[in-house]
Amino acid sequence: MTVFLWNLLLAIAWVGVSGNFSEVNFAFGFLVGYGILAVASRQIEGGARYVRKVPKVLKFIAFFAYDLIKANMVVAYDVMTPRHLMQPGVMAIELDASEDMEITILGNLISVTPGTLSLDVSSDRKVLYVHAMYMGDEERLRADIKALEARVLEIMR
Repeated sequence: MTVFLWNLLLAIAWVGVSGNFSEVNFAFGFLVGYGILAVASRQIEGGARYVRKVPKVLKFIAFFAYDLIKANMVVAYDVMTPRHLMQPGVMAIELDASEDMEITILGNLISVTPGTLSLDVSSDRKVLYVHAMYMGDEERLRADIKALEARVLEIMR
């Protein structure tokens, strides 16, 4: 059984023992279980890796949620105002990601973000083609996508 499943079982046990069946209590139980697993990580196979990955995943969720809200606000502002700021275009981004799963996750995260869409990956899987609604500052957009890729790779590897 993976360490994550152990953490879920500990959270469920916490909810059962405390008798408070709520999302907040489950989250608290998950944190308590994480603490227990952190203390016992040397005795559990894969425990140390799990203990290191959970904070990175939580940081990534916060980072992506912020980017998602920011992109939604930009698109909403552009739709609601009379003048359009859109400068659509397609750009090629060289990838550091090499595995199919890494490229797929990056492409899906780009496509979920309003204003950008992953179009294609080159046959050698070294270039990702992205359509963006706002190509005014291409280098900034490229840097934002590379920052997203770096965070995805940090979690995946």
